[in-house]
Amino acid sequence: MTNLKYFSFFVLVFLILSGCREERKTEPFNYYESELFKDVQLTGIFEDSKTFVDLEPNSSYEAINEAYEKENLNEDFDLMTFVEENFNDKTTASLSFETDTTKNMYEHISSMWAKLKRGPDVKSPYSSRLALPKPYIVPGGRFKEIYYWDSYFTMEGLLVDGEEVLAQNMVDNFAYLIDTLGFIPNGTRNYYLSRSQPPFFSLMVHSLSRKDSTILLRYLPMIQKEYDFWMGGQEESIKTNSSNRHLYKIDKEVYLNRYWDSGNSPRPESYKEDYHLAGDLKTQESKEELYLNLRAGAASGWDFSSRWYTEEDSFESTKTADILAVDLNALLYFMEQQLAKGYRQQGLVDQSNEYKSKASSRKDIMMELFWDEEAGFFQDYNFVKQEKTNQITLAGAFPLFFGMANEQQAAKVKEVLMRDFLKDGGLLTTLKNTGQQWDAPNGWAPLQWITVHGLLNYGYKEEAIEIMKRWLASNERVYSNTGKMMEKYNVEDISLLSGGGEYETQDGFGWTNGVALGFKTLLEEMGEDVIKK
Repeated sequence: MTNLKYFSFFVLVFLILSGCREERKTEPFNYYESELFKDVQLTGIFEDSKTFVDLEPNSSYEAINEAYEKENLNEDFDLMTFVEENFNDKTTASLSFETDTTKNMYEHISSMWAKLKRGPDVKSPYSSRLALPKPYIVPGGRFKEIYYWDSYFTMEGLLVDGEEVLAQNMVDNFAYLIDTLGFIPNGTRNYYLSRSQPPFFSLMVHSLSRKDSTILLRYLPMIQKEYDFWMGGQEESIKTNSSNRHLYKIDKEVYLNRYWDSGNSPRPESYKEDYHLAGDLKTQESKEELYLNLRAGAASGWDFSSRWYTEEDSFESTKTADILAVDLNALLYFMEQQLAKGYRQQGLVDQSNEYKSKASSRKDIMMELFWDEEAGFFQDYNFVKQEKTNQITLAGAFPLFFGMANEQQAAKVKEVLMRDFLKDGGLLTTLKNTGQQWDAPNGWAPLQWITVHGLLNYGYKEEAIEIMKRWLASNERVYSNTGKMMEKYNVEDISLLSGGGEYETQDGFGWTNGVALGFKTLLEEMGEDVIKK
């Protein structure tokens, strides 16, 4: 009997251990946490961390990592040689081009669409790229895939330039991503699947609908599905004054939104930068908190900026996930309005009224939390500290873009913009110079667009014209000197190029091209002269 008990015990132990081994076997292999990946990124054999994540492996990541774990024990092992033998770059050569110096800036932009055009993609089993079914425009430079919020501003240029089919294809690609993934990722790489970006899809649809009023109904299911993604988590019974995923609960059935990412490790495309930034933190918990906030900052599109700092001049104090962002909530307000409009067109009165009410409630709470009467400007709100962030940034122009501000608020915002933000080359991003790329002295095309159209919504035509002319003059000056369209511009000292951030200033460049063409057309419609250098 004793022997039988021992036998039964050993059988039980064997079964448990076998189950553990089986469980370990079925755990998915995470390449971005593998020894090979960490060693390549942290040794810095590539200057830009994004280079390695965009290389395509010749076989599965797991097989290459297993080979690495064996071969790197050899005395004559060379990491770069191993990478070159096991990975290939199928993207860089196709992005190279020479500027035709006989073209003026606007002719150059029109000629660039063909050079920045990609797709439809062929699926590759080992690539980090998410394949898209239709052609699309990439930003340029190191950005060799489509990016979410960039694409709205690029599309506006395509529509001006008569590229309606390509603009439609880009919207169809984003609809495909919503259908297949449930949301639009930051960009079409698998390392972006933990986050989205500012939700401009409903605005893209709105842009297409200027020529076809049936467009909204065609894409309404996808707008609804994206809205559900941003508002997901309500079913988990969030307590008042607490957060979950992208949501912060204000009151019963009243929510505002934050930028968020489901990961809490270094971003694969900026692995060494994140890892080293967190190096002085003492606990793993504090490191993971910083990683989450850096990822949320990337989800905002403003990576990075003093906008997210909670301590003066401290990048490590980035707390994006603690902040209710004025631009994000304005975008969701517009999404709610579009859903109300679409359901009304379908004759679904109850659903239409539901989203009309949601938009109204969001606007009311935004006016209460985001408007700073003393500063005369809209600010983000830190829900952990229960106070405004005291950061004056161009994100404060979004309520004007969507017509949410009253006339008195708009007048005060206009005064701040023209007095504090406007420089020789256009509008500053923030009023602080920290070395981050989404701070002074840099100006960015999408924020010029949002601000100009926001001012025009309230009748500030002269101010809008002045901003457009200064911005285009800056674009034209750099193009004349370099033959390139840049990702961002130094608007404070127009004799210098822009700088700051985790990588060199990129050229190409999708959203700059789109905004330049849009502003040129707008100025011509207003009877203004446009210099064509």
